[in-house]
Amino acid sequence: MSGVSDVNPIDPWLLEKLACPVTRTPLRWDAVRRALVSDAARLAFPVRDGVPVLVVREAVTV
Repeated sequence: MSGVSDVNPIDPWLLEKLACPVTRTPLRWDAVRRALVSDAARLAFPVRDGVPVLVVREAVTV
């Protein structure tokens, strides 16, 4: 086992409402990166203490 949890720390209801701040497209949970990913922008936004950080300067390119 890799030690990576597949559990999404973001409430599914909230995840449906969140959008990429760059493209306004939906985000998806990536358990490996432990981040919310915008496939359209190719950015991964961190989640800290269960709170999504949707700030472009905090994102990493995927």
